[in-house]
Amino acid sequence: MKQTSVFAQNRLAPFSHHIKIECASITSGYIPPRAEPVPGPLSRAKMPSFAEIASLLDASSIFLFLVTLVVFSIPVFIIFPPIPVERSDALGQTHSKVGIPQRESNLRDQYQTAQTRSHGANGHAATSQPTPKIHSLHIYPLKSCRGIELTEATVLPTGLEHDRVFCLAQRKTRKRTGRDAAPPEPAASLADTVDYWEVLTLRQMAPMVGIKVDLWLPDSSKHSRQLGPMTADDGTGHSDSFLVVRFPWRSAGVKGFVETVAAKLSRGLSATPEREFMLSMGFPSDREVKARGYSHAEVTHFRNVIPALNMGAELPTELALYLGLEPGQLAVFRLDPDHRRQVFDCAPTREVAGYQPEIDFQDAYPLHLLNLSSVRALESKIRRDADIDRLDCRRFRPNIVVSGLPEYDEDDWKSIRFKAASRKDTDALFDVSCRTVRQVIPLHDLEKKNTCYAPQREYLSMQLIYRLALQMQITQCRPSYWEIDAGAPKKGCMGMQMCPLFSTDGVQDDLQSTIRVGMEIAVLKRGTHRAL
Repeated sequence: MKQTSVFAQNRLAPFSHHIKIECASITSGYIPPRAEPVPGPLSRAKMPSFAEIASLLDASSIFLFLVTLVVFSIPVFIIFPPIPVERSDALGQTHSKVGIPQRESNLRDQYQTAQTRSHGANGHAATSQPTPKIHSLHIYPLKSCRGIELTEATVLPTGLEHDRVFCLAQRKTRKRTGRDAAPPEPAASLADTVDYWEVLTLRQMAPMVGIKVDLWLPDSSKHSRQLGPMTADDGTGHSDSFLVVRFPWRSAGVKGFVETVAAKLSRGLSATPEREFMLSMGFPSDREVKARGYSHAEVTHFRNVIPALNMGAELPTELALYLGLEPGQLAVFRLDPDHRRQVFDCAPTREVAGYQPEIDFQDAYPLHLLNLSSVRALESKIRRDADIDRLDCRRFRPNIVVSGLPEYDEDDWKSIRFKAASRKDTDALFDVSCRTVRQVIPLHDLEKKNTCYAPQREYLSMQLIYRLALQMQITQCRPSYWEIDAGAPKKGCMGMQMCPLFSTDGVQDDLQSTIRVGMEIAVLKRGTHRAL
């Protein structure tokens, strides 16, 4: 112990002087001043102010810094793009979008006078009649939504290929009738009512005019790095055709602001946020129906009950909210090809056509033809204002728009031929079955974004145009002017309903033809019509 104490004293000897001073200070209460630290490389330097930092920078330094920041940001944006990837970006690798853009539409000149007038040698006005021809072609894969304009189309017994294959339907409730199946025992309290699906159209659901569609078909000339080259049927489903459906939707709060910015960056300054979903154009197998949660159900369209496939599992919740419905009230249906509706009434019989005409979700007949001159004639008789300036022929939902004809010349057509422009093509024949009795569809302008929220303005309703003639100040509105069809009293008609005819022996696989924009029209037969 004594040796340890001596050793500790020797170790503490250099510090004994300081220990004595500290002890004396504590005893006397005196605290000696601290010595100032000697400046050295390890001493803390004073933080420069922002003004001092800014004074050290010049324009070239700032420019170099920004360029460096941008260069290093480019790979980050490529790997993590600020704009969400859309389905069309993926489909573009293996598919091609059908249709022509709006800026290239064949209807850009639809407001020009169909018949030009020139002065003859005697000074009187003479009418120069252009060649009657197909002006534009249109399909509507999702009924009552935006259409797709084509330059050529395949004609099938059901009309133009891909036309009105899908429809939106609303779940409704009605009183049970004797034809309805008896309810199960637990539902005895609900025995007086039954749920059913009803096809939605623009007549009762105006916001549908804002729903756009893109049709994508497989393209064998394209090669995907992930999927490989496209083939006619590779067994994986990648060669299927798809319908991408888009509708306006903006989330609330900050998320909605981000969606708005992303939309404008990807599609232009006038773009608005959208939601989208995708449907396969092919009818699924039983295994796919079960795997995707589809179900077979009946949907009501006017007085018809149609067997179809309920594909409501594909719908986003926002679509029902956009249309003002509860999510459980909306579904999308695809027509079952084995249960198409056969068309009778004014349609040609099997003996005449070689087959019985049939339709998907069309209202009554496979095809609707419209004459541009007739639309311009109607436009000259309506009152114009801020909402209705020009009458767009697309309001009438035509499949085939023709031009170069006198107004209402189509009213007594019975059969027509579209003449082939080259030897490799063939003529396309059609039975003109009846006139199109108009409803309220012309109220909906496809170009004005606020149309789907505008009030229902009935003075363009062809159904009410005669009864409201005095109020609307429409000139030359006589019963003989609008009531041209004895089968539709006090209802106007605009356009013609048609069924395709095929020059074959009735073999189902041969029942198709092709029509193109520019094909000339030959009227083969004229006669009277009566709507049924």
